[in-house]
Amino acid sequence: MKYPSIHKTTFGFLTQLALNNNRDWFNEHKEEYLLARSNTEHFVDALIVKMNTHDQLSTLSGKKSLYRIHNDVRFTKDKSPYNARFAGYLKRTKPLLRGGYYFWIKPGATRIACGFAYPAPADLNRARLDIMRNHDEWIRLLNTRAIRSVFGSMKGDLVRTTPRGFPKDHPAIDLLRYKQYWFEASFSDREVLAPDFLINLNRAFKVIRPFFDHMSEVLTTDLNGEPLHDGA
Repeated sequence: MKYPSIHKTTFGFLTQLALNNNRDWFNEHKEEYLLARSNTEHFVDALIVKMNTHDQLSTLSGKKSLYRIHNDVRFTKDKSPYNARFAGYLKRTKPLLRGGYYFWIKPGATRIACGFAYPAPADLNRARLDIMRNHDEWIRLLNTRAIRSVFGSMKGDLVRTTPRGFPKDHPAIDLLRYKQYWFEASFSDREVLAPDFLINLNRAFKVIRPFFDHMSEVLTTDLNGEPLHDGA
C-alpha cells in the first residue's frame, strides 16, 4: 500500500523560505506555500488515520494539527516573520488518555517529540507520588529496548536539588527531579522524503504507548487507584 509522503517541493519551499525570510518574498511565493502546506496536511491526515488504529486522537485533521507558519515575535529574539518549518501537535482524547505527540518538518532538522512538556502542578505532583511508590516500574518502562532504540533516554527540565515535600535520599531522586517527561527523535532529510516515512513515524509514536498508558492510569486515579470524580 502506498502512503502519502513529504514532497521534495515542500522541502524546497522551506529551504528557500529560510534563506528569504521576509514578507515580500513570502507573498510572491504564496502559491508555493499553499501547495507545501497542503502536502503536509495530507500527510498528517494519513498519519492520524494510521495512529487511530492503535490510539484515540482528538485532533481530527492535518489542518487542525498544524501550527501557524507566522512567527510570534513578541516572546523571542528572532524577529523573522516566518518559521521555516511545518510543525504540529496531535492530541489524545482526554480526559482518560494523557500525553501528546509533536512533529517538526524542517530541512536538516526534522524531529518528533512526545510526552508531557508542561504538566499541570497537580499532575506533576501525582506523577512524583507514583514514582515514589512504583519507581521500579518507571525504570522498567523508560528502559525498554523499544524506547531506547527510538528515543534514547527521557529528557526534560529538572529542579536543581529536590522537589519540595519529597525525600532527597529516595532511590529514585533522579526521576523525582524531573519537571517534564519528554522524548525526542530526529530524522534525516533522506528519511523524511522516503516513501515509508509515514510508517516509520507511526511506528516511533506507537513505541511510547506503554509509558502513556501508565501515565494515563496514574493521572486519572487517586492514590488508592480510584477514578477521580472529574476524570481528570
